[in-house]
Amino acid sequence: MQRRLKEFGLTVHPKKTRLMEFGRFAAENRASRGKGKPETFNFLGFTHISGKDRSGRFMLIRKTRRDRMTATLKAIKDGLRKRWHYSIPEQGKWLRRVVQGYLNYHSVPGNYPMMRKFRIYVTDLWRRALRRRSQQDDTTWTKANRLAAVWLPKVRVLHPWPVERFTARHPRQEPGA
Repeated sequence: MQRRLKEFGLTVHPKKTRLMEFGRFAAENRASRGKGKPETFNFLGFTHISGKDRSGRFMLIRKTRRDRMTATLKAIKDGLRKRWHYSIPEQGKWLRRVVQGYLNYHSVPGNYPMMRKFRIYVTDLWRRALRRRSQQDDTTWTKANRLAAVWLPKVRVLHPWPVERFTARHPRQEPGA
């Protein structure tokens, strides 16, 4: 592999690169040797986990890396501070763009719970920012959820599994058959 990467002028970092047991039979193999769960790894903003679906078959689980999500939430909090005196529609438009961009990247199968949490955290940050604007503010969770319903995009899986994408573009049946 190192020779192949060298052809393109790339190198492998020796401390960050190693072989690990991961995949369909990793859990069974590790259990037979008396080891714990299969290892996880971080790549492209996700923690990749060897898991199982409801029927017990192997499933690749990708969760948003916690440190990346925390950094994004901190940036949103700072952005709300900068937009302190903006009107609610202006803040809502800005938040919609930021949240939609985040969801566009991270909305993959298996990551739905993390995306729901992200939207709830953003709603809470917005609620807190609005409450700090005035001593007489009455922004409750009810009002914050109404604002989120209007301004923040809904969470849904935007990148389905490759098989689903392929069949959507190349249906097996001919039209009119």
